[in-house]
Parts: sequence; structure tokens; C-alpha cells
Amino acid sequence: MSRADDEFEGAATDGAAGGVKMRRSRAETRLRLLDAAFEAFAEEGFGRCSVEQVCERAGFTRGAFYSNFTSLEELFLAMWEQRSARMLADAAAMLDTPGGVAQDPRRAVEQVLASVPLDDKWFRITSEFTAHALRNPELRQVMVAREEAIGAALIPVVVTLMRRNGRRVPDPAGLGRALVAVHDGTLAQCLLEPDNPAVREYRIELFLRVLDSYSEPVD
Repeated sequence: MSRADDEFEGAATDGAAGGVKMRRSRAETRLRLLDAAFEAFAEEGFGRCSVEQVCERAGFTRGAFYSNFTSLEELFLAMWEQRSARMLADAAAMLDTPGGVAQDPRRAVEQVLASVPLDDKWFRITSEFTAHALRNPELRQVMVAREEAIGAALIPVVVTLMRRNGRRVPDPAGLGRALVAVHDGTLAQCLLEPDNPAVREYRIELFLRVLDSYSEPVD
């Protein structure tokens, strides 16, 4: 596919087959832009990366970029949603698998954490974007809304996990916020000391304490 083809994103052809092909081409273009942006943001830093750098990595023109995203900020938010959806789907699939999550709370936490990789590239990207958003009140509100949406999707998974371990959660929203805080804080420590088993053990213990504090035995 040439750059001209990319920019046009697959000229429309007659019939249903042409429409399907055009949608597939657009989806593939979007995915390649997201993948290229991930590597560019990780290497260059969000604040130092340009649309041109993302396009060069993806092999597209600026026209292809702007037919999918209005800005690098919008692209990042799409990337965030993509990765969050994948994480939530993996967690839900684990719960749906017979014997997928252990009944023992500690083992269950270990299994869930093992399904969420410690990605130093993604941590750098999100940290830099958060700093960028703090300087932009409108963007900050968008991030808060996205965080709340992710938390709302995560809470049912956690509540189900706790119920299977014989505990109920009186304040699901509070538990969700606490888990996000523990995850974000301990993630930085794990990435700074990747070979220190004590740090990972501390991470597990904190999650267990939060789960215990925000839940109670089922009568």
C-alpha cells in the first residue's frame, strides 16, 4: 500500500464488499498508528513527539493520521482505552474459566497481578501524559472521566472475585479507587527495583490489606 493509498485509506468501491474493505482498511490504519505512537511516545517522550514522527514510523501521511485522530492527545486516549479494554477482557476471561482464579485470596491476587504485565514503556508514557494533562484543565477532566469509566468496568470483576472468596463489598466504588491507588503506587516501585522480590511481596500484601479492609464475610 502506497502513501497515497494510506492517505485516501482505500477508495470506496461499489457494493457491500467495498464498504467492508474500506472499514477494514481504516481499522488497520488506526491500529498501525496506535502501535507506532506507542513506540514513539516510549522512546521520545509524549511532549517531544510529533505527528510527523508517528506517521513516519507507521508509514503513513499526515492525512491518514488526521482522518483517524484530531491530535496526539486524542490518539493517546484511544491507546489508553485499547489497553484498558484488553486488560479488563483478560481479567474477565480468567474469572469465566473453570478454576481460573484460586479460592485462596492470596493466590487469587497473585494470579490477577500476573495477568497484568509490568510494562515500563507504558508507565513512562502514562506518567508523561498525566503531567501534560495537569497543565490542561479540560484534558484533566477527560482523564478523570476515563479513569472513572475504567474503574466502573473493573469493579464488577473485583466484586465477583471477592464473592467467590466468601466476602462481599459494601463500597465497591471506594474499593475501586483504593485498588487503583495501590496499583499505581506500587507499580513505580516494582519498575525501579525489578529484581527485588521484597517489593513484589509488599505489592501483594498491600492489595490483600485493601481487599480485606473494603470487604466483609458473607453472612
